[in-house]
Formats: sequence, C-alpha cells, structure tokens
Amino acid sequence: MRLFRLCICLATAMAAAGTGAAETLYNGIRLPAEWPPKSRDPQSREPMEVPYLKSPPAVIPIDTGRQLFVDDFLVAETNLARTYHSAEKFPGNPVLRPTTPDEIGPADGQRAVCYLGHGGVFYDAPEKIFKMWYTADWRGGLALATSRDAVHWDRPALGIAGGNLVLARTSPHVGGDNAVWLDALAENPDERVKFMTHRKGSHHISMIAQDGRVLGEVPAGKAGDYCSFFFNPFRNVWVYSVKRGGPYGRNRYYAESPDFLKPQAFDGSVYWADADKLDQPDPRVGDTPQLYSLSAVAYESILLGAFQIHLGPKNGICALGSFPKITEIKLGFSRDGFHWDRPDRRAFISPTRRYGDWDRGYVHTTTGVCLVVGDKLYFPYTAYSGVAPDGHHGMYTGASVGLAILRRDGFASMDAGPAGGSVTTRPVIFSGSRLFVNAAMTGGELRAEVLDEAGAVIPPFSSANCLAVAADKTLQPITWRGGGDLSALRGRPVRFRFHLRNGSLFAFWVSRDGSGASRGHVAAGGPGYKSRVDDIGIVAYHQVDPLSRD
Repeated sequence: MRLFRLCICLATAMAAAGTGAAETLYNGIRLPAEWPPKSRDPQSREPMEVPYLKSPPAVIPIDTGRQLFVDDFLVAETNLARTYHSAEKFPGNPVLRPTTPDEIGPADGQRAVCYLGHGGVFYDAPEKIFKMWYTADWRGGLALATSRDAVHWDRPALGIAGGNLVLARTSPHVGGDNAVWLDALAENPDERVKFMTHRKGSHHISMIAQDGRVLGEVPAGKAGDYCSFFFNPFRNVWVYSVKRGGPYGRNRYYAESPDFLKPQAFDGSVYWADADKLDQPDPRVGDTPQLYSLSAVAYESILLGAFQIHLGPKNGICALGSFPKITEIKLGFSRDGFHWDRPDRRAFISPTRRYGDWDRGYVHTTTGVCLVVGDKLYFPYTAYSGVAPDGHHGMYTGASVGLAILRRDGFASMDAGPAGGSVTTRPVIFSGSRLFVNAAMTGGELRAEVLDEAGAVIPPFSSANCLAVAADKTLQPITWRGGGDLSALRGRPVRFRFHLRNGSLFAFWVSRDGSGASRGHVAAGGPGYKSRVDDIGIVAYHQVDPLSRD
C-alpha cells in the first residue's frame, strides 16, 4: 500500500511540476494543464463557475461510488423536481459537554469548552471505535474521546499528558486551533494521526505517535488562524484549506501536496473560495457574510465541502456583549477537487440564536465532516451557548459537541408526484454487474431501464420488464424479469432512465456483485468498513449500534 501511494504521489508531483500533461480523473473530468487554477478573482462576488458542469465528459465512468443527484453532471434530461435537504439535529444533543477540570478551565477566562475547531472525528477501523480529537477548554490542550456508537462518548485515561489529554495546554506543539486527520492509508501506526496547529501567526504540521510524541514537525506557512486540511483520495494529494483575508473579509486559499509534511505548503496557495452574493446576511445583524472555514472529505463519488459561513457580529461587539458570533454550516459539492457547486444556500446546520440553548451560536464543522453509520450520515459539530455551568458569560464560553443526522446520500433527491416523471442520465460506462438505487418509494414505485447511446432500450432491460421498487431503502437492487445481471453491458456506453411515481430517488450505482458495495469513499469512515472505501455493501448496515442504546 505504501509503495502504491508513493508511485501515485510521484506521478502527481510530476504533473504538478509543469509537465503540461492534463490529468483525467476517475469520472472522466479532464483537468487543465495549470493546476490548481490561478484565474479566480478575489474581488468578485459572483458564485464560482464550475467548468465540468458547463462541459461534462461525453461519457462518464461510474465505477467509483454512488452517483448522487446533487447537480446536473449526470443528468441529460428530466421532468422531476430536485429537492435539497438539511440535516436534523440529534434530539439527545449535546453528545459531549465540558465536565472535566481541563475542559472547565480557569475562572478568569473563557470557560467550559469542548471545542472541535477543527479537531477531527473519525472511525478507527482497526480498533472498531469512533475517535474524537478536540480542544479541552478555550485554547487548551488536545484531548481524545472514544465511542462505540458516536453518541455515547468516553474519556479514556491515556497516560500521556494527564487524563484524556494527548497534548497538554503547556505543550510547545499545541496551538490555538488544532486540526487532526486519521490517515487510514498509513501503515506505520505512529504516522496515522496527522496534525496541524496554529501558533503565533504560523501553522505547523506534524504527526502524533501513539505515545503522544510529535513527529516530523515542519512549518506550513503564515496564514490566519483556523486553517485545515484533508486528503483527496481521487487524486492522492493532501489539500490545505488556508485562511486569509480579502476585500470582503475571511476567505480560503488552496494548496496541495502529495507529501503531507512538505515544508512551506502555504507559500504556493492560490485564491480558492469565498462567500458570494448568494450568501445572504443575517437580517438581525446585517454584516457581509464571510467564509470562515472550508473543510472537505471524499464521500462516494464526490468531494463534500462544509462551508462555515460567518454572519457576524464583529468580534469586538461579541466580546463586549459576552455572546457568541453567528456561523452556519452550508454545503458544497466538487467533482474535480477545486471547483465548488453550492446550489442550496440554506443552512445545513444552524445555531438557534436563542439565549440558554447549548447551540446558540458559533457553529463549527470538523475535519472528516461526516461519518457513515448504516443508512445514516452523522455530522459532528461544535456550538457555543456563551454561558458556563457556573453562570459565567463569554464570547467563547460554553462549547459542546453535537450530532446532526441525514439520510445516507440524502443531500438532494429527484422527486415525482402522482403524475410521475423520469430522469435520464448522460452516457455512462461501468465494469460492474448489478444496478442499485437509494430511493424512498413508500406509496409509489420506481422502475429503471437501460438505453443505448441513441436512446433505444436495450432488451431485456426495459421499464416494462423491470420489477418495480416500492420501498424506502438506501440500498436496494434493481432487477428485471429474468434477472438483473448487467455484465453484458460492461465497457459499453449506456444511459439509465429511472421512472418514478410518488417518490424520491437519491442515488444510483452499479456494483460488482449483489452486496451493493459501491467502491466509493465513506467520508470519515463508519462501522463495518475496513477502510474508507465501501467494499462490503449491505454487510456494513448490520454492524451499527442504534442511537437508542442506553
């Protein structure tokens, strides 16, 4: 595995070094020779243009992951309505609140903080446990919590820096903001925990060994606080999300490297993303929205981006009033790793803005973004109440961690009413043999057919011959009378057409076998998966602890 990754990284580095050879991605998208693009204008408030939506590939390979309807990349024609969905907060929130002396903190400062910022929440497949790295107290030490179900969390006695601390507040390696990534591809256990921290205006990247030693620390470069990073497995590069200031306030710059510990990674960063004219101000505040953070993760066949949009008020006002600022989490989707489509500007996770609520304001995402737990996606997030248990008020006081939950693949659905409708894909190509869908058809039905490039039905895969789906499941096979084996169509460009009545279609994919394994990426992981790739399908659904566990 290490040799494979090294070969891929060397190839990527050669391409980045200016060979002029354009890179073709897993989904048929061809990147420009100049990468990352340097043409974006930080003065513009226009939404980011997404080249692959304007000019999609003539034939789209779909061997990697579930194919989501978050945009029109796969859609040739449809008369269905598309609906975007927000996450629902777990009723038992918060799942981790400040309780220990390390988290409650000194009485003369911000108090009672369990702060992801960005931290990291991942499923550790070898140990079969969820892990949460967080900051204990405001600007405190780096701590670790563990869980069997991502709902009930323990603070293990690590024997490293006291209690469940990995790095103490006094450690020279800990900073104001700490981002963590659990590297599932690292073969050396001491290289699994990748770490970025912000100290005195600069960021540093390193690895944290099992015994808490910080290994290989190098400077990443100067930038604003609260930078982050993620691994893009579609191109085998580490991506650094660099916080800088622009004409409209906070924004994000992009840097990438096949080597995580490349020194001065931020120096070559290019302008990447910002809040834009479609991000509306909070009417109770009136400030211009800013992009406070951008975290991302590979989910199935796309990169899922969590955009933390800052709505104000300014820090000085919040400090005087001793209340948290307002930030919301909104989503973006990328198929090339740089350009983001943000079709829904509603909050995916929002604060309540109500005094006394644990999630009154300052909502944060985390590295890893979400976990895959059976037929659900769990989104860990931090939020602030502004009030400590002893009644102390502060701008950065009273932070806890909660969960927001979404149906698997549930970002967008293609919906039909009683009159019915259909969606037809662009030409796609695959090497699998079994068609699967994620659909909610309670009270309705779904049928599928397979067409050639000219639009003619390929026998026997007609809608009339298809056995109707009339259930609500996130993984269900499509079959036709006589079977559902598509092996004869491998390597041949075809179109899928889905006919719906009274229901919703969220995703489709062609699996290699009847397990429904998508070979797509499962974000920050989840129970049953041996890696961050879905290679077992329905088997993973049976290895999940229910939320109702006591």
